Amino acid sequence: MKLQEKVKQVVGQKAAKLSNRMKNGELVLALDIGTEYVKALAATAGQKNGQKMEILAAAKVRQAAGNMHNGAVADIRGVISAVEKAVLEIERQTGERATKTVMGIAGELVRGETRRVIYKRADADARITEEEMGKIVQAVELRALQRAQKEAAMDTGTQMKLRLINSALVAIEIDGYKVNSPIDFQGSEVAVQIYTAFAPLVHIGAVEKIAHELELELISIATEPFAVYRAAIGDDESGNLTAILLDIGGGTTDLAVVNEGGVEGTKSFAIGGRSFTREIARKLGLPLDEAEALKVSDLPEDVEKVEEVVSDNLLVWRSGVELLLEAFTGLDHLPSKILLSGGGAGLPAIKATLEDEAFGEDLALTKHPAVQVLEFEALPGLKNRSAVELDTSFITAAGMLWVGRDSL
Repeated sequence: MKLQEKVKQVVGQKAAKLSNRMKNGELVLALDIGTEYVKALAATAGQKNGQKMEILAAAKVRQAAGNMHNGAVADIRGVISAVEKAVLEIERQTGERATKTVMGIAGELVRGETRRVIYKRADADARITEEEMGKIVQAVELRALQRAQKEAAMDTGTQMKLRLINSALVAIEIDGYKVNSPIDFQGSEVAVQIYTAFAPLVHIGAVEKIAHELELELISIATEPFAVYRAAIGDDESGNLTAILLDIGGGTTDLAVVNEGGVEGTKSFAIGGRSFTREIARKLGLPLDEAEALKVSDLPEDVEKVEEVVSDNLLVWRSGVELLLEAFTGLDHLPSKILLSGGGAGLPAIKATLEDEAFGEDLALTKHPAVQVLEFEALPGLKNRSAVELDTSFITAAGMLWVGRDSL
């Protein structure tokens, strides 16, 4: 084939791909910037009419050792280099450059909670308008921001600036009656349950800088535990999922409590899969890559060896999970299901330590929770058309796709 014909064919293929993307919705790029890896997914956003999002490309790029610290960006230039490799791989697979992106943010100072606020209306006979609801939501968000900044100051001893990252209405009641939308209803009292998440300005600034340097349009930033929640409910926002979601990344463990489809709150602590890998490497004298392979092995002799080596770390990690769950005092009882995701979910000892009868003895549990790994194939509303087999480590990135779709 002549060069001119080859060029014409390639250009035609790219034009056809772009045309298909425009028909099916905009191409959205999700970037999960983790401690160990950058995970990227590109998908069509669809038309928000029940159409599934189609994942067209996926990439996974290892981070350099000093790029991240406890889930937060520590070396902006280093992270930019890793993200750029992931973006270029996505471009290679799709034949086009996705510019609209959602990026994640994590860490112990990323705070998310659901609050219930009662708003007394001056005129019960007047119908509720979008403008009135907007003012109610803004008032709740402002109150939540003030509380989050006060808590951050107590925890760190500094006046840390926070910014609202994610906000989602969980439930609305008018004079005690639950409604899906309050617009055009009448009533004297509006009770609003709203989830709000905040992150330190310094972390947000780092994410924005990465997007700017790579000429990406940052349509949203998602707290990573909220992204896992969005992945779990997918396009079934009226569903009744009730579970504790635990995402075990390289540097942090992110937790979300979901009750009847609504997120009650999200929290994080700075122990992840990397700490277990390092402990295995140190005690057994192994290189880190061999320690990682041993960590996720399901051979009985390997599982037994790993459990023995990381037993102390596991107890500390489990105590961290229990401590976070103790903060959910607004629920009569905690969900009796735990869904695991993230690279650390591949460690068999994680599941075993949560299934141990000693777990949750002092928590508000009606029965000991059932524990299972949340597999990518089980996520609702997604169709993987990429050439990459996606595992549970891509679930956070999948949730970011939903956040992106919500934002468009």
